[in-house]
Amino acid sequence: MRSLDGTPPSRHPGRGGRHGRRHGRPGCRRLGAGPGRGRGRALALVGVVLTVLLAAGCTTSTTPPQAPTSTPLPTAPSRPTPSTGPGTPTATAGPPPASPTPVPPPSSPSPAPAVPPPQPPAPPTVPSPAPPAGVPAAWRGAEVSRVATDRAVVALTFDAGSSNAGVASVLATLARYDVPATFFVTGQFARRYPADVQAISAAGHPVGNHSDSHPDFTQTTTAEIQRQLAAAEASIRAATAHAATPLFRFPYGARNAEDIRVVNDAGYVPFRWTVDTLGWKGTTGGQSAESVRARVLGAAQPGEIVLMRVGANPDDGSTLDAAALGSVIEGLRERGYSFITLRSLLP
Repeated sequence: MRSLDGTPPSRHPGRGGRHGRRHGRPGCRRLGAGPGRGRGRALALVGVVLTVLLAAGCTTSTTPPQAPTSTPLPTAPSRPTPSTGPGTPTATAGPPPASPTPVPPPSSPSPAPAVPPPQPPAPPTVPSPAPPAGVPAAWRGAEVSRVATDRAVVALTFDAGSSNAGVASVLATLARYDVPATFFVTGQFARRYPADVQAISAAGHPVGNHSDSHPDFTQTTTAEIQRQLAAAEASIRAATAHAATPLFRFPYGARNAEDIRVVNDAGYVPFRWTVDTLGWKGTTGGQSAESVRARVLGAAQPGEIVLMRVGANPDDGSTLDAAALGSVIEGLRERGYSFITLRSLLP
């Protein structure tokens, strides 16, 4: 652009031009400077210049300034920045930034330790129940060998441990004479001959516990005695649907004070006998049906407990007690005795 007098503009930094600061508005030329030719044409040019300058922002705009657009500086071509996905701002090319300090990603909070679900409050401490009372005090500590009575009554009892050879005959005789009796069976017998044990019970005869496998209790630990009692009880109940308690007889009649205590604590009253027929010895042992009858009648007394057996002698196969039963019943009746069960004696 030329000056108003047609001469080239001064390059002096203190004069009007693009870098002049004398008139307080950088980049604006002073109007009407110096004489010149063609004043009218000059004024027209001045108008054009003013218009251009105003458009270039030399005058103050009333419009609020817009945010400047970042213009990239000329730099060496950089590698394209990989896309970081939607919503992530893309970096604008500019001066190479300083190496960024790695910022560790926010660590996931450590999981809180598992807290067990609240437990219900512990029940209040209650004293353990006392062990079963067992048997009444009047029956504790002793083995009953005779019923304490003045009445002319006899209790016929039968042990069953191995053989069942005489069961049918004994039950038939008792039924024929309408006589009750008490049976003591082992657990093994109940498991081996459940039908016989069930038949005994069905006929109305009480079935007591005679241990499970017929050991000598004086040579047996307390724990084993308890196991013997429990196993036999379970087998008898399975066969008869009735409890064997409180009726019990020691195997071989072998016992001591501690054995009696253990049995009492388990709820049993041990019954011994007043007389043993010895029919179990068989004919090979010098016995007969007549000897059996004689032993019973010879010991007859109020409250007598008679020990007989349902099995056969293993050597000769005899069942002397079953064979003598009818004559025993008749002989006792002739002497005025009647028959009871041991269960009927207990409260």
